[in-house]
Amino acid sequence: MSLDAESTTKLLEALPAEDIQEIAVELARIDVSGQRSAKEEAKVAHEFCKLLQTNQEQGLTARSFLNETLVEILGKSKAEQIQAHVRKMTEGKDPFRDIRSADVDELVLALEGQHPQTVAVVLSELAASKGQEVLSLLKDDVRLKAMSKIVNLESLGAEVKRRIAAMVSERLKRLEGEVFLERPDKQKETLRKLAIVLSGLEKELRDQLLDEINKHDADTASMVRNLMVTWEDIPAIADRSLQEALRAVESSKLAVALFGADEQIAQKIRSNISERAAEALDEEASLMQEPLEKEIFDAREEVVSPLRKANEDGTLRMVRQ
Repeated sequence: MSLDAESTTKLLEALPAEDIQEIAVELARIDVSGQRSAKEEAKVAHEFCKLLQTNQEQGLTARSFLNETLVEILGKSKAEQIQAHVRKMTEGKDPFRDIRSADVDELVLALEGQHPQTVAVVLSELAASKGQEVLSLLKDDVRLKAMSKIVNLESLGAEVKRRIAAMVSERLKRLEGEVFLERPDKQKETLRKLAIVLSGLEKELRDQLLDEINKHDADTASMVRNLMVTWEDIPAIADRSLQEALRAVESSKLAVALFGADEQIAQKIRSNISERAAEALDEEASLMQEPLEKEIFDAREEVVSPLRKANEDGTLRMVRQ
């Protein structure tokens, strides 16, 4: 999930088909569960990096000492007592320490329903880039009220800020393990990666994987199928396949689909229709009013629909790059 689609495909190319199947199903399961955690992903990435550096000696860190060594020496119960004491001491010096280390989605959940002054105090303690990201995910009214409070934070005493930090930190602890927010564009990006990986497999194996995903979540399976072929993929589709698909699209719909389209996509489509079809397309374009965004989206989906059907049938040809 952390890699780009091209790197993911290259990484999986050398694996046996059954391994790819397990990975694809697990990837879909994690995504549809809605339980992705940036903190957990960072932990996995860290463990993987450690595997790559097995020949390098790793020094003992404070975190590993508190979380691993103490448990082995003293047992879980005694180790937890010491850990709690350490947290209490460090929080006294910097009550916002845990808040700064929390990921953005956790912070947004922890600040939900809080007084604008609380939100303002937390934002003021975060790094600028992180504060901006949290702010962008808050509701509009909360965002405006919090910003109005930030200018007057200097009048707040240290004890008030400490109480706010303690309250928000406690909410963060209670939220551990709960469902975290995931922006729709991030989810689509993840599923698009999965779709690209699956589209490179043999049809029989690909259909088997999609059926397995469908058992867990039919909507996700449908989305993955659609993301295998998108409007942006048109330049990579072989001419013959594109020509066959365009025959099923009316010139009026094609004119709407091409409104404001990327030049490469527009050129690819125009080069794969007849002169007569091109004249009809130009006539439709000259007569139509500026379409709505939804009309453009729907028209493009209509263009892509026969391409997706060909992909499902195993007859779609792509240009090898």
